[in-house]
Amino acid sequence: MNSLLDTGSLPDFPSVRPEQIAPAMEALIARRDAVVAEIVRDRPTTFAEAWLPFERVDTAIDNAWSTVSHLNGVADTPELRAAHDAGEQRLVESGTAIAQNRDLFDVMTDLTTSADYDALPAADKAAVERAIRSFTLSGVALEPEARARFAALQTELAALGNAYGSAVLDATQAWTEHVTDAALLAGLSPADMDMMAAAARAAGHADGWLVTLQQPSVVAILTFAENRDLRYRVYHAYGTRASDQGPDAGTFDNSKRITDILARRREAARLLGFADPVAWSLATKMASDGDEVVAFLRDLAKRARPGAEAELAEVRRFAAETLGIADFQPWDMAFASNALRRAVHAYDEQAVRAYFPVERVLAGWQTLLERLFGIRLVLRDDVPLWHADARYYDLVDADGTVFAGMYVDLHARAGKRGGAWMAVARPRISDGDQHSVPVAYLTCNFAPRGSDTPSLLSHSDVRTLLHETGHCLHHLFTRVDRPSIAGVNGFEWDAVELPSQLMEDFAWDRTVLTAMSGHYETGEPLPEDLFARMLAARRFQSGLFLLRQVEFALFDLLLHSGAHGDDPVAVHQLVRDEVAVTTPPEWHRFAHAFGHIFAGGYAAGYYSYLWAELLAADAFDRFAENGLVDRATGDLLRETILSQGAVRPAIEGFRAFRGRDPDPAAMLVRHGLA
Repeated sequence: MNSLLDTGSLPDFPSVRPEQIAPAMEALIARRDAVVAEIVRDRPTTFAEAWLPFERVDTAIDNAWSTVSHLNGVADTPELRAAHDAGEQRLVESGTAIAQNRDLFDVMTDLTTSADYDALPAADKAAVERAIRSFTLSGVALEPEARARFAALQTELAALGNAYGSAVLDATQAWTEHVTDAALLAGLSPADMDMMAAAARAAGHADGWLVTLQQPSVVAILTFAENRDLRYRVYHAYGTRASDQGPDAGTFDNSKRITDILARRREAARLLGFADPVAWSLATKMASDGDEVVAFLRDLAKRARPGAEAELAEVRRFAAETLGIADFQPWDMAFASNALRRAVHAYDEQAVRAYFPVERVLAGWQTLLERLFGIRLVLRDDVPLWHADARYYDLVDADGTVFAGMYVDLHARAGKRGGAWMAVARPRISDGDQHSVPVAYLTCNFAPRGSDTPSLLSHSDVRTLLHETGHCLHHLFTRVDRPSIAGVNGFEWDAVELPSQLMEDFAWDRTVLTAMSGHYETGEPLPEDLFARMLAARRFQSGLFLLRQVEFALFDLLLHSGAHGDDPVAVHQLVRDEVAVTTPPEWHRFAHAFGHIFAGGYAAGYYSYLWAELLAADAFDRFAENGLVDRATGDLLRETILSQGAVRPAIEGFRAFRGRDPDPAAMLVRHGLA
């Protein structure tokens, strides 16, 4: 039995084998093709006959593929990767063919003029209208030759994106440094040392510690390691991943892939009648055009720059006068900044982490969700999982109803893609006698448990957990029964970070953090004086942080516009010259591991983080105005935004929640710029 074909149940991860992927996807694609052929032949004019059969088979494919895609992200093997990449190629080919089926497009278009269309629920009409837009943006109206070329470009882009992401993962795993002299790791906490010792044992070393390019290891070295040469080696290896530079120069090089991706995106945009990929991207977003976004970013840069320049001067001076670092370099930045923050605010990140063992954080996390939304997370032990780190929760509403489910996988390990993300496991379905609840994946890369210490989270990790929780709630709270526009699906991409960034701000509440804390040795909650120092340090180097985000977003837009050529290194330098106050060495290759825009969903859209932060900061102020952790405000957020999906424009949901248009001042206050 191929469990991938059981798309109505939760995935049976242990039973999934790479060789099952191709036959399962072929069977599901054939089923969809047959349904489409029947719709095109009969040309039905009712929603029940024209739309629902198509939605059912399309959802089945999405459900099966979400299982495969998730495993590829959290349990990579060469065999699984090959099967995943081949499967994605086939899905893109099939999906593009469906989206370019002019007869199916005509059926859906005719549906909007049928007698009963106006009487349909808003969600049903929105699903059809979004689908028609997707058909158009997939080239359905192009002449046959151009349509075929567009389809080929989509297939090629999928392959290039997969290859780009695989190269980053391979490069991340290829570099390690086995340390046998503990003095080399001076400055690291016992928990970090324990983590690296466990990594060394896992890699087959009988003793010592293993420094890797996994995120917890990189952060530990660059922030706390006193040995400057070690910091340089880690910075150099991490900053040159998958490029023509560094210790593995050329081995996993993404240079040509970047060029090929850009060329194909530009060609595809022109085929659709757009000037460039930026205009193509913004066709489905809140922002009106690229000029509006660039002006937004440059205005932020102008506001942030004076503070950033002062912050950089301060840390350089501190490094020279206190740390003896006269020739300040990028690999000194995190180390010197941490030391400066400790000196100015008496804030020690190592001390803070000791109060956030992961199980205490999860307990407080659940308490927050219950206080905000009246929901409980009930751990299940009968759901098949992919790794011992993973767990599954039922989400239970205030009336006792199980309304959703969530997989949680928090720790870094070999074979797991870096970063943190939310993804859809199963959509909400209410179709005839078929009813199922929405299910999400919440994935992070926190430090794993050591042999003698629990997994300890930084305050940044706590914020990351809340950030991804916001994305999950956006999916799990949906009341929309059309999967293509439910939860995060179809929601404007430059507003999709609103719930996630709003949830992050709860990590600055004293009561919330106390509930999440408990010293891993004594159980003592986060002390009042330490919290006060954390709060005082909240906007430490916020100007530098904001400028970095503007830099990445502007680089993304200008590179995709093509106005300054295809060389990502040259374009990035151009952007740095305009907005940055720090510049890495010429060998640094940020773009070669910038998966958000080359192997993710943020191409010509990375600005969305800042755009949505404007919305989130203002929305969070409504909680602050009502006592912060306020159930009534949580219910209002759930009703007006989190449950609505893409049934209406995001700005209408914001207005329903806030009672007005967004006020940009809230974001400036959030960063201490106003």
